Amino acid sequence: MSTFEIMEDDLTGEDTRALLEYHLSGMRDDSPPGHSFALDLAGLRSPDVTVWSAWDGRTLAGIGALKQLDAGIGEIKSMRTAPTHLRRGVGAALLEHIIKVAKERRLNRLSLETGTGDAFEAALSMYRKRGFRKGSAFGDYVGSEFNQFLHLDLWS
Repeated sequence: MSTFEIMEDDLTGEDTRALLEYHLSGMRDDSPPGHSFALDLAGLRSPDVTVWSAWDGRTLAGIGALKQLDAGIGEIKSMRTAPTHLRRGVGAALLEHIIKVAKERRLNRLSLETGTGDAFEAALSMYRKRGFRKGSAFGDYVGSEFNQFLHLDLWS
């Protein structure tokens, strides 16, 4: 597995913006109408969201974000590996970084919303391996046959 440099991203870089657009396009294509909740550039620039990018030398390998929902809960957003870096541990490296930051911020739980189907299976497998468990809707989400919710208690 490669070692990636993970840094906070201000979303001004061309590579980051292109990967974000790729992510948004994929979420729209793989989700029924009205069921993609991926944050766009403006949403990721919200003060309650921190975005990180993972770099393999000078090549962008992936992105991931943490949205602060309240004093104790964070939501993982915008996890996407660049097509050139699939199955090289980028997502796992970003996830570990987000978990570390969430613990530093003294969050109690990380949650995420994702879809159902083949396009989501690799990510779901990664989250399950890390201890995320299927659970109920959170925040403003409403459950459906398509979306699902995973949670990780950080201090158990």
